Amino acid sequence: MSDLISVARPYARAAYERAREAKDLAGWAEQLDLLAAIASDSQMHSLLSNPRLPRADRAQLVLDVAADKVGAEAGNLVRLLAENGRLLALPAVRDAFAELKAAAEQRIHANVVAYRKLTQAQEKEIHDALAKGLGCEVDLECSVDSSLIGGAIIRAGDLVIDGSVRGQLNRLAANLSR
Repeated sequence: MSDLISVARPYARAAYERAREAKDLAGWAEQLDLLAAIASDSQMHSLLSNPRLPRADRAQLVLDVAADKVGAEAGNLVRLLAENGRLLALPAVRDAFAELKAAAEQRIHANVVAYRKLTQAQEKEIHDALAKGLGCEVDLECSVDSSLIGGAIIRAGDLVIDGSVRGQLNRLAANLSR
């Protein structure tokens, strides 16, 4: 996974710079969302990883599925990714582009996984604390994972706060085994 992220960053940076120059960050984000969805499809994934299918044909396949929803420059990105054998990195390119876009907008996506559904007051408290601590606007996404036993895990960019009981037990077990 980290290899895909490393591969994706230069492509995402190039797409971001082009989108910024064209003042079309939202349009590029939309196109990359579509392209990533196409590349993530299980049947498409099989075709794109087939070594017998020429790389140019793989790019054309993605562009045919996207139809007229992808502009010429995004189409060139698809062709370049295919030429370099990197079409399956499209979801990682989309994610890296989204991070660059969010940073430019001084916005970050935070994911909170709690052992039970958070109340609106708890969500607001977490949102406000993250916004203050990170100094940017926070898009908060909350989900439930009862296997945490208690507490929550918060992920915002590179920041990870594991306040779950499961995480505490794992840290305790690791310390005891030393």
